[in-house]
Amino acid sequence: MNFPFGSPTSAALVPYGWDEDWESEFVPYAEQGLVPGRVVRVDRGQCDVVTPEGVVRADTEFVVPRDPMKVVCTGDWAAVDPEGGDPRYVRTLLPRRTAFVRSTSSKRSDGQILAANVDHAVIAVSLAVELDLGRVERFLALAWESGARPVAVLTKADLVADPVTLAHLVQDVETTAPGVPVLTVSALHGDGLDVLRALVGSGTAVLLGQSGAGKSTLANVLVGEDVMDVRAARDVDGKGRHTTTTRNLLPLPGGGVLIDTPGLRGVGLFDASSGVGQVFSDVEELARGCRFPDCAHDSEPGCAVRSAVDSGELPHRRLDSYRKLMRENQRIVAKTDARLRAEIKRDWKRKGAEGRAAAQAKRGRWS
Repeated sequence: MNFPFGSPTSAALVPYGWDEDWESEFVPYAEQGLVPGRVVRVDRGQCDVVTPEGVVRADTEFVVPRDPMKVVCTGDWAAVDPEGGDPRYVRTLLPRRTAFVRSTSSKRSDGQILAANVDHAVIAVSLAVELDLGRVERFLALAWESGARPVAVLTKADLVADPVTLAHLVQDVETTAPGVPVLTVSALHGDGLDVLRALVGSGTAVLLGQSGAGKSTLANVLVGEDVMDVRAARDVDGKGRHTTTTRNLLPLPGGGVLIDTPGLRGVGLFDASSGVGQVFSDVEELARGCRFPDCAHDSEPGCAVRSAVDSGELPHRRLDSYRKLMRENQRIVAKTDARLRAEIKRDWKRKGAEGRAAAQAKRGRWS
């Protein structure tokens, strides 16, 4: 069953991201007579898998782990029963290269896999409503943490008639997303789509954003046909109606594949400290100039970050957002990491003792 890369069997999967490395990973399963395939959709304990013989329906009973981080997800590469089985089963998953993960709830420590083996994370942000830069930062942190390369796409640009206003909006997002391409697109007029196609034309891209951000419309334009249902956003708040209910992997005509996802209302961090650091690289670069290495950028003397805020170099909103996301991520990690949880408690006690000592010293000066 082992076949050389470039053979008709493997060539059928190349448009879906199959390459020599996946080929090498699959050798032991090929020797068992299993068939390679990529999961294009998951629902109700079964999934659609594209194989060299086409898309097949397969049961996931043998790959249902206790760990929710290891469940079958759109974008996974799998080893499937050969033709003839009824039902056919996914027997195992190949190790993931990347995974886009969020927490299921701010009060729990469970993670949810949204897409696997992704190269580009396309974050759709609607210009039909007021920009929520904090939410953009959350998406970017998860994107960087996943191992994918993020792209911020400002959709519905045709609704911003004033070019000066549009330029200011782009600048706001660029400040929020250092090192990330920021594109403005109009699916209605076709503006900016060629640049986006060039960015996602190789590898796997996942399309993320809130309901009403125009993801389904953008997916239809990129795929070249109406593969996703589209409905108008509510006029009152610009939110959509969850027209996409499953995550679907769609081949693009110019190369590459796209995973469209349902609108995300909650975007909780999940062990994304390096992703947060990447999003706030400007803050962390400034922090290197602080007098104390553990500076909290609050009231400590010699704080380079606070100095940058006071001078206007760093927006105060950005520092607040950085603190908020770091605290949230720390809480999530602490729920699953006993050692870190103990370190946090020790830090709290230390700061509490310092606060009490400072209060006593203040009282002594005034007595």
